[in-house]
Amino acid sequence: MSGPAIITMGCRLNIAESEAIRDLAQGQDNLIVVNSCAVTAEAVRQTRQAIRRARRERPEARIMVTGCAAQTEPETFAAMTEVDAVIGNREKLNAETYLPSSQRKLGSPFSSASSSESEMPAFAGMTEKVKVADIMAVRDTAPHMASAFADHARAFLEVQNGCDHRCTFCIIPYGRGNSRSVPAGAVVDKARELVAAGYREIVLTGVDVTSYGPDLPGSPSLGSLVERILTGAPDLPRLRLSSIDSVEIDDRLFDLIAHEPRMMPHLHLSLQAGDDMILKRMKRRHSRADAVRIVERLKTARPDISIGADIIAGFPTEEDAMFERSLALIADCDIVHGHIFPYSPRTGTPAARMPQVDRATIKARAARLRAACTAQREAWLRSLIGTTQSVLVERSGLSGHAENFAPVRFATPQTPSTIVSARITGLEKDTLIAQEAVQE
Repeated sequence: MSGPAIITMGCRLNIAESEAIRDLAQGQDNLIVVNSCAVTAEAVRQTRQAIRRARRERPEARIMVTGCAAQTEPETFAAMTEVDAVIGNREKLNAETYLPSSQRKLGSPFSSASSSESEMPAFAGMTEKVKVADIMAVRDTAPHMASAFADHARAFLEVQNGCDHRCTFCIIPYGRGNSRSVPAGAVVDKARELVAAGYREIVLTGVDVTSYGPDLPGSPSLGSLVERILTGAPDLPRLRLSSIDSVEIDDRLFDLIAHEPRMMPHLHLSLQAGDDMILKRMKRRHSRADAVRIVERLKTARPDISIGADIIAGFPTEEDAMFERSLALIADCDIVHGHIFPYSPRTGTPAARMPQVDRATIKARAARLRAACTAQREAWLRSLIGTTQSVLVERSGLSGHAENFAPVRFATPQTPSTIVSARITGLEKDTLIAQEAVQE
């Protein structure tokens, strides 16, 4: 299949949408799309770096920049001589966006010949180079909904976009807009399509997945959606959740995670900190005790569950004792899939106006958090040596992931996109080694 080169930064939702872009831009062989991330200043810097590298490697290509960084600061990328177009998060899911101007319909909002913006109201920017709508005015869900990795055995299914919460450190709501959910019937239909296409695992994605449903008739919950997917796609062996907010785990969802074998025993929680004052200043909706309590409940109900978490190092006003409580949270919640963010101020967010921690301290704290996560993870992986794990084999046939999301490498190649019972015999560089594997 011919199509553009896609450079993806950031989250799983971006990865899923990049695959949708690949389909929308079929035939555009001379196009590079950079799908950006705005979660930290470092993510924006890396996006600019990727753009410059892409221009050096392919000076003849058209380069279009989209994603959250393009949405929140289009002027940054419009000023780059390497960039041909800046596209917002709404516009990136329209096939006409990727056509050369000579192929666009006259009067189209994507055409430089258009004198009307009525088809795409409330633009944050509308010039020949910049097409970025006011994302807060968007009420519909993305029509592509979902996509699958071209080179993976699992597929990502977008069920929700946007966020109604306003954490003081976070710019993402201004890149994604308010929360909106995909109707359950459409999600189930797409899940069936993915299973029919050979995918053995589906990962539900979104910006704030656990906020699924209040904008839909009847206000369904994420738990009810999961139940409908499992019922409506009975041949789906594995269903996994992407990052979720622990305070929004409803009773139905908890019961499914705890007792449904097709729900993978792996959760990534948006915890962010382990100190109550910092959590309050972040405008989070849970306390430290809430985080510890939900993990204890989950592990009591399903002892094999593995926990991941996002934690921010050096949030404004964070004192040494506050940091130590976040550091202790790694052991208290048995975090084995840690994702550490050194805090960086995002212009326009309340936290950027708070008293800042100096950069050297932030860097040192992030290093300590990562070291603690690494030690916790290594101990967990070593505890799996000698066990038999059910592993989904990736397209390469050489590796895969267990149900608890532990990475596994096979001593001998396996049939891609199959699920095997693998006997774990060792550990090398953060990856379990399986000498024997039998297809389930």
